[in-house]
Amino acid sequence: MSTVQTACPCDLGLPLSACCGRWHEGPQHLQAPDAPTLMRSRYSAYALGHWAYILDTWHPSTRPATLEALPEGLKWLGLQVKRTAVTGPTTAEVEFVARSKLAGQAHRMHELSRFVLEAGRWWYVDGQVR
Repeated sequence: MSTVQTACPCDLGLPLSACCGRWHEGPQHLQAPDAPTLMRSRYSAYALGHWAYILDTWHPSTRPATLEALPEGLKWLGLQVKRTAVTGPTTAEVEFVARSKLAGQAHRMHELSRFVLEAGRWWYVDGQVR
């Protein structure tokens, strides 16, 4: 009997359990090793509706109290990481484009996100939509 493995939404071509899923739950929960990996895991969490993970990886200094509900029927279609940069000993940036579809219309979100490493853990700080 073969086991069907769900593909990870982040578009690396790996099963969810071997990719972003390991950061979402289990022994490696919240332990993404770098900013690009954290960014991919956050995209996957949005695509899968793991809202607690989104909040848990958002830096406390900029984290909202709650997340705004995403529109009903929004489907995430793919992620393209355009650029990553280490900007300091504990800071990094990731520029990406996330594609989605809502009510038959395609959308692109182009963002430059900032991350910080504190106490051995990467956090999303904020992003600038391009």
